[in-house]
Amino acid sequence: MNDEIRVGDVVSTRKPHPCGGSEWTVVRAGLDVKIRCNTCGHLIAMDRQRFLQRRKAVLQRGPELITVPLPPDR
Repeated sequence: MNDEIRVGDVVSTRKPHPCGGSEWTVVRAGLDVKIRCNTCGHLIAMDRQRFLQRRKAVLQRGPELITVPLPPDR
């Protein structure tokens, strides 16, 4: 599975949340990852390695990052 994590990704986890939902949206991606339950809205933060272990599948990819080239120095 691809280790790329984008803000806006919708993922499913191996174990469901106590509310019954198993779909999550990535809210923050970096050294740690913050995800929001799509059923009840609960936020959870975890380190990147733990997130990659608990992620089952990416259901929908978030938008790609847009890079804008800087103007040349004068």
